[in-house]
Amino acid sequence: MAAPRILSGIKPTGRPHLGNYFGMMRPGIEWQERGEAFYFIADYHALTTVHDPAALREYTRSVALDFLACGLDPKKAVLFRQSDVPEVTELAWLLTCLTPMPMLENCHAYKDHVAKGKVPSHGLFAYPVLMAADILLYNSNVVPVGRDQKQHVEVTRDLAEKANRVFGEVFTVPEASIVAEVATVVGLDGQKMSKSYNNTIGLFEEEKVLRKKVMSIVTDSAPVEAPKDPANSAIVALYRLCAEPDAVALMEDQFRAGGIGYGDFKKRLFEALWDRFAPFRAKRAELSADPATLDAILEDGARRARAVALPTMDRVRKAFGLK
Repeated sequence: MAAPRILSGIKPTGRPHLGNYFGMMRPGIEWQERGEAFYFIADYHALTTVHDPAALREYTRSVALDFLACGLDPKKAVLFRQSDVPEVTELAWLLTCLTPMPMLENCHAYKDHVAKGKVPSHGLFAYPVLMAADILLYNSNVVPVGRDQKQHVEVTRDLAEKANRVFGEVFTVPEASIVAEVATVVGLDGQKMSKSYNNTIGLFEEEKVLRKKVMSIVTDSAPVEAPKDPANSAIVALYRLCAEPDAVALMEDQFRAGGIGYGDFKKRLFEALWDRFAPFRAKRAELSADPATLDAILEDGARRARAVALPTMDRVRKAFGLK
């Protein structure tokens, strides 16, 4: 049986944080051992919110550096900028012509935007179609996503199946692979970690910044001596991601027993986070000192990605009657 083609992307809307790492980057690094992995830095998608050209370029390179520092192997996986394969925007238009308006009006991101009284751009409205193009362009079989992104893979499946009915067997219909860790990555305020909530912990924070952020995690007003519920604690949830199981079990027991304050638990969390990412920090510093190598990796990734994208678009154009 052929190895699966895996596709995932990350938006460069800021420097990656723990939610990005545990939600997309770490699973992606694990998937590179299990099939043909294609990982793109979604700079087209980022344009729905980032309108500063210099910032977008900096964020894009930062994402690439962080991904490589955390263990992505460019010999095993294809790492590339989304915009280096412009065929994806052509495919997005072709899919747009098959997409019913109610399908997009029912998508969570659009509905949430409207519910907050904001005026969505066409880019945000059509975001799921560009995501479908990202997936279908590379004949992807497997798409690792968090539960909040599963709907976008379902949209992709619907569009692929519709195109296959209308034009013949044009597209591979992908399957979503749910990444369970996404739901457990909480931010400083106990909500899901997100740049939009300003509650993130960056992957490579400076020591003083990381300590300050960890010590600012929101807790209740329970006194030191009182028992505390580890199930509802952002401290425990984050510690669970970066500490050994025995250490996590000890913290949970000490929460229930009482006698230790939140400040002491936060100090323990800081140490675990600092130690957990120490090897990655060293690797990132090494990569940052050699920008030419990063450029070469991204250029090679774009070449390998286009080697798949161009035959796909040739097939699609013929099927749609454009050639």
